[in-house]
Amino acid sequence: QVHVVESGGGLVQAGGSLRLSCAASGGTFSNYTMAWFRQAPGKERKFVAAINWNGRTKYYADSLKGRSTISRDNAKNAVYLQMNSLQPEDTAVYYCAARWMQFTTNEGAYDYWGQGTQVTVSS
Repeated sequence: QVHVVESGGGLVQAGGSLRLSCAASGGTFSNYTMAWFRQAPGKERKFVAAINWNGRTKYYADSLKGRSTISRDNAKNAVYLQMNSLQPEDTAVYYCAARWMQFTTNEGAYDYWGQGTQVTVSS
């Protein structure tokens, strides 16, 4: 079983940047597809970005495409989400999730979730 913990959230002004981190433990990290999701207040949780086991396949939701980069370091059991040009509509709790092997953007397919990290973008 994989345990994931997010960090790096915070308060940032519009136009600013944040780098979220997700530390994983309890499994062979390189066997897992990793993804970020976010949930804005009063809304459903939505997909943000995903990266396959070796980092060669990435996919982004339209909402953050061109403004974010997902990456991973298998030696450090970590995945990252660099977000730039943040806007108030990016305010949400950001979740890291893991799925064994298969690359997917389907939220229901992810088995392991962190507790989330709050990102607040002020105007």
